[in-house]
Amino acid sequence: MNKLKSVFFTTLMLIVSAVALIPLYIMIIMGTHSTRDIFARINLIPGSYFIENCVTVLKSGYAVYYWNSFYIAVLTIVISVFISTITGYAFAKFTFPFKKLMFVFIIANMMVPPQLGLIAYVMQMKAMRLLDSHIPLIMVYAASTYGVFFMTQYLKKALPYEIIESARVEGASEWGIFFRIAIRFAVPCMSTLAIVVFMWSWNSYLLPLVLINKREAFTIPLGIATLGNYYRTDYGAQICGLMLGTIPLIVLFAVGSRFFVKGLTAGAVKG
Repeated sequence: MNKLKSVFFTTLMLIVSAVALIPLYIMIIMGTHSTRDIFARINLIPGSYFIENCVTVLKSGYAVYYWNSFYIAVLTIVISVFISTITGYAFAKFTFPFKKLMFVFIIANMMVPPQLGLIAYVMQMKAMRLLDSHIPLIMVYAASTYGVFFMTQYLKKALPYEIIESARVEGASEWGIFFRIAIRFAVPCMSTLAIVVFMWSWNSYLLPLVLINKREAFTIPLGIATLGNYYRTDYGAQICGLMLGTIPLIVLFAVGSRFFVKGLTAGAVKG
């Protein structure tokens, strides 16, 4: 009976995985066809237009867009994960005035759609003369309420308070405890948060759309969108650019999936 259940569960997971991968497969196939072929028929096998689409994409300045998205995502990860970790550690292991009120404010802020503050954020960046730069794209994720909440809940369970007390008895400073002990316990959660923040930054379209007008400052989503307009709606080149843009996400998740799952589950068990 157990073997039958195992076979059934494995078969079900294979079917679900195959269905989930169909859009990715269709995207890859469409990226090898011309716009005419895409609208002429449903293509399920690779075409012969992949090289032409790649040439069109590269001529549009796609390498610059790629670099812009990459370094923005990396800086966003470093700043966001560090701020989330140190803030989450403070909420999880310290007692200070208005702690509960501040944490409630963080949770409440997570319920507000970010689009509601878009106009105010753009006006603020304009007043600071930061339009057409990448700084606003990094700042917006620097203080992530989700990251702070996630890290707080994780460190409450994963980092025993006795270890902190032992380090204090041994004469360790608070900064030393954070950098030498707390961060080591938080590595799985930090890895998970890094993957999530990378996806947010890499896939961001609306914010760069309203903040950036200079072509040389475009990120990949903006570059792909303008690629279609510039080349008279070349959907084949657009989909090819989209396919190339998903490669870092696939690689990142393939490499960090173990940490991603561990980070999501480890904090759920006390000890």
